[in-house]
Amino acid sequence: MATDRLPESQVLLLVGTWLFYFLVHSLLASLPVKRRVAGRWPGLMPAYRLLFNLLALLLLLPPLYLTYHLNGPWLWRWSGPAWWLANGLALIAVALFYWTLRYYDSGEFIGLKQWRERVGSVADLERFHLSPLHRFVRHPWYALGLVLIWSRDMNLPFLITAVVITLYFWLGSRLEEKKLLVYHGRVYQSYRQRVPALLPLPWRYLTSEEAEELERDANRE
Repeated sequence: MATDRLPESQVLLLVGTWLFYFLVHSLLASLPVKRRVAGRWPGLMPAYRLLFNLLALLLLLPPLYLTYHLNGPWLWRWSGPAWWLANGLALIAVALFYWTLRYYDSGEFIGLKQWRERVGSVADLERFHLSPLHRFVRHPWYALGLVLIWSRDMNLPFLITAVVITLYFWLGSRLEEKKLLVYHGRVYQSYRQRVPALLPLPWRYLTSEEAEELERDANRE
């Protein structure tokens, strides 16, 4: 008899591919691995960020393929006013994502700047800078990603993906902040105490003046 139940082997395969992706991504982004690569192959460092992003895109293909091609029962599908609300939130998240790009050095983020200028530094080049959304959450791209993920129709494979990505955003943000504390020290510690990580809270945010003061403090150090 046919069943919509997702076989356990497919569940394990989907979870496993996501965990493998996040493990490789976190290891290659970590300072100890970057320092080891810089020590053994210093000539590779100008291309490290660029190669890291290309590998991240390639490794993302298998779990995404499984997410969208495995069959599973629908758990919920938005309709009526809920459809408009869910997709409206998703459109706002996409618009905010593109809006925030103006506050990032895209060349450095992709790795082209390091490659062109032959920069072999392990540390990121970009100075401490707070975009408008950083006044409300410390990781705005992760926060917008959560809106996109959880505003979709959910079958079982997509729910598994949503849960795993949510957990990784939480864990990945903590790992990323260890590096930011190394780079920016006291200033980032002060910022972290005053602004939530992923979910905005009405009583915890920075005014534009407070954000500018933190940036000035960072530039003085």
